[in-house]
Amino acid sequence: MRERERLLQGLPVDERRIDVDGVATVVLEGGSGAPLVLLHGGIECGGAYWAPVIPRLAEQHRLVVPDVPGLGESDPVARLDQPAFNSWLDELLTLTCDQPPIVVAHSLVGTLTAGFAASHGERLQRLVLYGVPGVGPYRMPIGLRTVAVRFALRPSEANMERFERWAFADLDAVRRRNPDWMQAFTTYTRSHARVPHGKRTMRYLVTTCTKQVRAHSDVPTMLIWGAKDRFVPLALAEEAARRLDWPLRVIEDAGHVPHIERPAAFLEEVTRTRR
Repeated sequence: MRERERLLQGLPVDERRIDVDGVATVVLEGGSGAPLVLLHGGIECGGAYWAPVIPRLAEQHRLVVPDVPGLGESDPVARLDQPAFNSWLDELLTLTCDQPPIVVAHSLVGTLTAGFAASHGERLQRLVLYGVPGVGPYRMPIGLRTVAVRFALRPSEANMERFERWAFADLDAVRRRNPDWMQAFTTYTRSHARVPHGKRTMRYLVTTCTKQVRAHSDVPTMLIWGAKDRFVPLALAEEAARRLDWPLRVIEDAGHVPHIERPAAFLEEVTRTRR
């Protein structure tokens, strides 16, 4: 698709489609060094939205950036519940990583990844949970629920605009900095919001991955959060950090997607996983 090509243009990665636990899965791979897996959140465009931070991360890591089942260009599963996700991620790591990787997991898929770490901790070197509702007792803000439902029912340009203004602390500034990329991101996401299996996957993730993960592993875990995250408020992360004794890194002047809104600050915090 033309918009996806625009999102990924010039990146030091190759794209391939592989069979992962019976699921045709699209994966971006590139760079060299210790493996780093980037897992996108509950968003129709899949892993392509990591594009702003891929070049720098590929300088020091071998990157693995999949589209999770049912989103982006990957085929769906019947239901992306915890057992299905665990089986898929376990095989993905076997196929793509020669040692336990650092995993950065965002938003709704981060909840599933926290559940994976609780039962498969030996498969991970470190875990970074980023804007993840499942780290504590989460209640979706009413305003977010309203714009999300409107976008799901009708992924129009106006409804995408409302949704993006919830996601970013300063959407206009992001657009001014990289207008072509943001236009491709918006168009590609909207187009995939009309795909029936994508709609089903998103509904299921919103229903299940906003619930608190009760079991936790011994995997060294760090939290990264936007200070102005309106999807998953910073207070939830602060409570989880106190309760679980996990370090919390806060990115100022950023909403739910600092890797797009403030990529340099996001990269600085991710590098802390090696210190």
